[in-house]
Amino acid sequence: MALQNIGAANSDDAFYRYKMPRLITKIEGRGNGIKTNLVNMVEVAKALARPPSYTTKYFGCELGAQSKFDDKTGTSIVNGAHDTGKLAGLLEGFIKRYVQCYGCGNPETEIVITKLQTIQMKCAACGHLSDVDMRDKLTTFILKNPPETKKSAGGKKEKQLRRAEKERLAHGEAVDDEAKKASKKLVASKSRSKKEKKDDDEKRSSSGDDRPDSVGVPAVDDVEEVEWQTDTSAEAARQRIMEQLTAATSEMVVVVDTLNGDAEPKSASPKKAKDDSAAPKLTRAKSSKKASSVKEDAKSHSTTTTEVRSPSLPHVEEKLVEEVKALSLHDKMVQEVKAQLKTNSPVEKILLYLKGKKVSDKEAMSILFQALFDGLGKGLSKEVKAKKFLLSRAVNGESSQRYLLDSIEVHCGVTVPDAAKEVPLVLKVLYDEDVLEEDEILAWYDEGTKNANDVVSKSVAALVRKHATPLIEWLRSAEPESDEE
Repeated sequence: MALQNIGAANSDDAFYRYKMPRLITKIEGRGNGIKTNLVNMVEVAKALARPPSYTTKYFGCELGAQSKFDDKTGTSIVNGAHDTGKLAGLLEGFIKRYVQCYGCGNPETEIVITKLQTIQMKCAACGHLSDVDMRDKLTTFILKNPPETKKSAGGKKEKQLRRAEKERLAHGEAVDDEAKKASKKLVASKSRSKKEKKDDDEKRSSSGDDRPDSVGVPAVDDVEEVEWQTDTSAEAARQRIMEQLTAATSEMVVVVDTLNGDAEPKSASPKKAKDDSAAPKLTRAKSSKKASSVKEDAKSHSTTTTEVRSPSLPHVEEKLVEEVKALSLHDKMVQEVKAQLKTNSPVEKILLYLKGKKVSDKEAMSILFQALFDGLGKGLSKEVKAKKFLLSRAVNGESSQRYLLDSIEVHCGVTVPDAAKEVPLVLKVLYDEDVLEEDEILAWYDEGTKNANDVVSKSVAALVRKHATPLIEWLRSAEPESDEE
């Protein structure tokens, strides 16, 4: 396809780098239905960085004829029979008015619609803002059909592509990790089975019998002759009790002689039990002196305890102690993570260390965020941008994104209240760097004060979201991509 320089003034410059294809036209039909088909209008408009509907409409306005551009087929039609040279001359007029910068003549410009509904062209080369004459007929069409911004046209699509690539790499790493874990488990199970088998062989060889479970078990032929019964005589009962008692408790046993009908404290030592030929009945009791002393001690102990504490106080104290322990543990973890960050320890290794300490994922994210930005208020967004790589390594899913948002809310609302104004800037930095996704930010904002707790009260949650409102409105005002894009 033949190319030419953009702009008639640059037609003789052999080294001019801004080029466009030559306009190709084709006359179709006859009589009243004759029309001119601009065959390559899409390619020409793409080279000029303008929508093809603008150039087609411009031809119609200048020729006083009806014009139409079909978005689906890319067909550009102008009613009537028009010469290619004449249309090329009109195209030069469009380039001079709506493409080239009025200051430097560079065609690398962008159409901007101001709040006052005027049209300007911003030059990417010199930065000059060129005011377009609003008396031209095409300006009305441009105001009704504004050009797509770079964000809505390509920004989100590129972000989606980067996100898909990141998810693909993460999935591949997860599959590799699972394969490594499976292989390690298989090797460990094989080594464990070999070790157990070796231990069993050693036990059998030391006992001299290949069947250790058969010791003390009667033969199959003798099972029917064995009679299972329990000796219920007094002597047998005495012997069983002596086996279970210690030397201290055996002195406290009282033997009651059922033959004479009187109770006599006797020594319950094994020797005395063997010498007695009668069949006494045994009961356990404490001596009256010991029992009374124990009761008095228990009574005095219970009275003293009642005077010191109320029944509900221990529960309150236990709860306070647990909270103090949890707080001190959190601060201790923060200091440990700070020390590891100073040694350039990887974030994955730090999170794995916290997981080994039985710290939840949410608490681990809070500890990491506090270790990175402890006490930082003004200038938090700049520091977040400087350490974006560390946060991106810590975020690997939707749940971790929500934990990061909660950590930001706690830091800016509770830990360092002066950092509340930094919330929209911090979220914007993390959104631009693909650390936080748009859907997760909007879901966190819409959640409002539903999940407010002891750490973040409802008023603090509402204040943080109030400061984040400008960013939320900006995210929601962005036009969603169409299926064709």
